[in-house]
Amino acid sequence: MTVSPHNLRGVLLYRGYLETAAQKRLVAALRDVVAAAPMFHPETRRGKQMSVRMTSAGRFGWISDRRGYRYEPRHPSGADWPPIPPQVLDVWRELVTDSSDPDCCLVNYYGEGARMGLHQDRDEADFSWPVLSISLGDEGLFRVGNIERGGSTESLWLQSGDVLVMGGAARLVHHGVDRIRFGSSSLLPKHGRLNLTCRVVT
Repeated sequence: MTVSPHNLRGVLLYRGYLETAAQKRLVAALRDVVAAAPMFHPETRRGKQMSVRMTSAGRFGWISDRRGYRYEPRHPSGADWPPIPPQVLDVWRELVTDSSDPDCCLVNYYGEGARMGLHQDRDEADFSWPVLSISLGDEGLFRVGNIERGGSTESLWLQSGDVLVMGGAARLVHHGVDRIRFGSSSLLPKHGRLNLTCRVVT
């Protein structure tokens, strides 16, 4: 699907990149991911539980607990992470590159009241690779800041089927999700928002 991206401080937004049928197929594939690697509540280094639940697919999964932020080759249960769904890889190959696939697809679930504070994605070894993000379900208010913490920010509502690519000068911008419009989409039976983030780790 050809969609001209909107540029938000260097972050490219492909509005409505995935049509409804494609979104439903991806949600079905994610059920298999969650069955193999159940979602869990990550913690900050200070032991505070985050409001999102998460799991991962791929060679590595992203973990946050009192030991810090990092990638691990196995789910907290000890099981291997399941493969990244082919529907996700198709989007990566279309918008990023078909020469190398991501090592990790982080899956965050935002329930009612969940949010994600401003942060940078900087636990990867090579920042020359973009980060790709897919939104499914309820709308989320996405905020983009600067590479250095502080200063002005811009926000927009991400809708189900939207795809973001953070690369180049925008690879390390601070970004987050201030809130979701719970119940704004019927894609997920119990509502909420799924955010899939693909990264090259090594």
